[in-house]
Amino acid sequence: MNYTVDITIDRPRSEVIELFDNPDNMSKWQPELVSFEPLSGVPGQPGAKSKLHYKMDKRDVEMIETITKNNLPDELAATYETKGVYNVISNRFEVLNENQTKWVSENEFQFTGFMKVMGIFMKGAFPKQTLKFMNQFKAFAEAEKS
Repeated sequence: MNYTVDITIDRPRSEVIELFDNPDNMSKWQPELVSFEPLSGVPGQPGAKSKLHYKMDKRDVEMIETITKNNLPDELAATYETKGVYNVISNRFEVLNENQTKWVSENEFQFTGFMKVMGIFMKGAFPKQTLKFMNQFKAFAEAEKS
């Protein structure tokens, strides 16, 4: 399953990137995030692995993030792996004008086992969840003082 979502953030791209690329900010816009633990490599650089633990409703979800590309301020790409789900994400940040940034998130999901069935029935939930996280980041970024 592939999809692309985008939003406009009312902040200059340099400020958006500064906020987005700081792991200390993750819990400020991802309230579901319980912990972020670097495992190997240089954080934020290609090959770096981290463990993310989320509490989503009553479910505990742990996933392994692997950075695959970092050529910020233009793009940051990573994979996310959890039981039955492999997700490839490319985040691009485009300058719209001096005070606005367009964030484009391209997503590819691959499912195995029982999650193949869930992927079929919950197809619409995945883009909604991505957009929810993006809007949470937008609200955080626009509220932060420069």
